[in-house]
Amino acid sequence: MRADRLVAVLLLMQSRGRVTAAEIAAELEVSVATARRDLEALSAAGVPVYPQPGRGGGWSLVGGARTDLSGLSSSEARALFLLLGPAAALAPEARTALRKLLRALPSTFRPEAEAAADAVVVDPSRWGGHRRARPVLVDLLEVAVVRRRKVRFTYSGRERLAAPLGLVSKDGVWYLIAGTSGGRRTFRVDRMADAEVTAEPSERPAGFDLAAAWDEVVTAMEARRATTTAVATLDVRYLPVLRDRFGRHCEVIAHGDRVRVALTAPTALDLARQLAGWGDLVIVEEPRTVRDELAKLAAQLTTVYGRPD
Repeated sequence: MRADRLVAVLLLMQSRGRVTAAEIAAELEVSVATARRDLEALSAAGVPVYPQPGRGGGWSLVGGARTDLSGLSSSEARALFLLLGPAAALAPEARTALRKLLRALPSTFRPEAEAAADAVVVDPSRWGGHRRARPVLVDLLEVAVVRRRKVRFTYSGRERLAAPLGLVSKDGVWYLIAGTSGGRRTFRVDRMADAEVTAEPSERPAGFDLAAAWDEVVTAMEARRATTTAVATLDVRYLPVLRDRFGRHCEVIAHGDRVRVALTAPTALDLARQLAGWGDLVIVEEPRTVRDELAKLAAQLTTVYGRPD
């Protein structure tokens, strides 16, 4: 752990030029005494750091010495931060690692790396269906988001010009959240065609939060989709599988060895079709319409498959 902290101290000095032991202690969440010992350890190890006493003093690298600990090229840094950004939104450890790595980058790389870290959100909950291959346009759109450039593309037969704000991958389906002349819009990437990055700059609104914006989109879409609700019971051991299948459309309303859940879908038939394959593992209590649709499906299957050979 101390080796990691010494590297973090060195990177902090590189990014700020001059630091005090108190500033290091606050940044790395250690005591001032520990920060001072770390600075002295760097000096004793031959790292060219020196203290400057008095008002406005602190610790600096001799001659502004620099050490590029990452060894990454600009494109490599951008690709890495595109990968790590979604993880950093979920795990505190990933956020810390991302912050340390950012300090290790040459200053000319940092703006794109910072933009890349906030360019993509991954939403693991499912909307059903099969996983899809990553659309080829995702790479181009990532560049547009990171470099803050508007994108021109065809969507639903119309040519659009949009300011890309971020990309979202939900269960293998990619979406672009972008600003347009008509306000913020969400586009499915696999329905976009003839996309190109323009030279026109794209401004990101101050305080824009990609994860929060996507949550607003999902909430609106789920409200339109979840018009029929069924109450069902099942053995608790099957709950993780049911949740994976229904995503946000599965809500536990009573716990126990047999759990009661509320399941939602656009119609009673949609619910019946999704539940028919579960057989008697999931028992629908209500409404009657969903039970009737399940009975019709059972009769159809019996007619086709229940005949003697």
